[in-house]
Amino acid sequence: MPTEKLQDHLAYPPRAFRAERAAAYLSMSTSAFLALVDEGIMPKRIKVHGMTMWDRFELDAAFDAMKDQEGVQRRNPIEDHYGVDASD
Repeated sequence: MPTEKLQDHLAYPPRAFRAERAAAYLSMSTSAFLALVDEGIMPKRIKVHGMTMWDRFELDAAFDAMKDQEGVQRRNPIEDHYGVDASD
C-alpha cells in the first residue's frame, strides 16, 4: 500500500487531516497525538461522512496554546474560545 498521497505534492497544505497526517503535521506519533486529543489539549475530532478529521487551523491554535503554557494541563482552546464547558 503506497504511503504517498496527493496532498504530499500540493503547493498548499490540506485544510483537514486524518489522525496520522495530523500527528505528522505536528511532528509527533499518532498515539501521542490521540492521547493529547483525549486529554483535551488538541482539538476534538470532526466527523465528515464517516471520516474522522482534524481542522488544520484548530491544530495550529492548539499548538500555539501549548507554547504559551508549556507543562501546564489545559482545556481545549477551541472549547474556551466558544465558551464550551466539557465538564457539563
